[in-house]
Amino acid sequence: MVEEGATAIDVGGESTRPGSREISVQEELDRVLPCLEAIGKQIGVPLSIDTRRVAVAREAANLGASIINDTSALRDDPDLIRFVIEEELNVVLMHRQGTPETMQDNPQYSDVITEVRDFFQGRIDDFVAAGGRKDQLIIDPGIGFGKRLEDNYLLAAELASFRSFGIPVMLGASRKACTGALDGAPPADRLPGSLAFVAMAQRAAVEWVRVHDVGETVRFLNVLEAINHQSKIMNPDWEVQA
Repeated sequence: MVEEGATAIDVGGESTRPGSREISVQEELDRVLPCLEAIGKQIGVPLSIDTRRVAVAREAANLGASIINDTSALRDDPDLIRFVIEEELNVVLMHRQGTPETMQDNPQYSDVITEVRDFFQGRIDDFVAAGGRKDQLIIDPGIGFGKRLEDNYLLAAELASFRSFGIPVMLGASRKACTGALDGAPPADRLPGSLAFVAMAQRAAVEWVRVHDVGETVRFLNVLEAINHQSKIMNPDWEVQA
């Protein structure tokens, strides 16, 4: 993945896809530790651990992880926020309505952009009040995590609105149901839909995209960047609208 152009590697041992059930801390550790021990500090790019639990985060940090990717935005484990602050780790705060097991049962929003923005403002304020720094944070609107199809599409279209916090934004839509909803594509065939979300991230100057198909995504972004570069030479006010 690094050879294909990945600028960070995210390792996770607990599924948080819709309908998934919580596993024990020990089972999560049993799944991630062999992988972390194998790659550890040898990969040459930042290592991220996808976890909601301080016990897993602590072991991962000892093995070289510098980013905590928390789908609960530091809500599920009250000890995790203190650990992140004390160790000066970066943390991804992801928006999620409900729990993984139930979040897609009946998600409801009156204004999804405003509600997700308000959520982030609250989590940022809580993090800073606890002694953390804003430059430790990355925010992720949580595509597919307690969202209707139209919510996912609107969040992708309005990604630029989340950059006003002055915090890096991450988009993780790769192979999710919304990327194959229009044609019924199974997860393995959702690259075209996944790249559509990547294009929206590129348009909004989002700093991070979390993907499965690294090589294809990097090549896609390289072409978009080349087109934008050439277009700006000819017309500084024009930009590809992906």
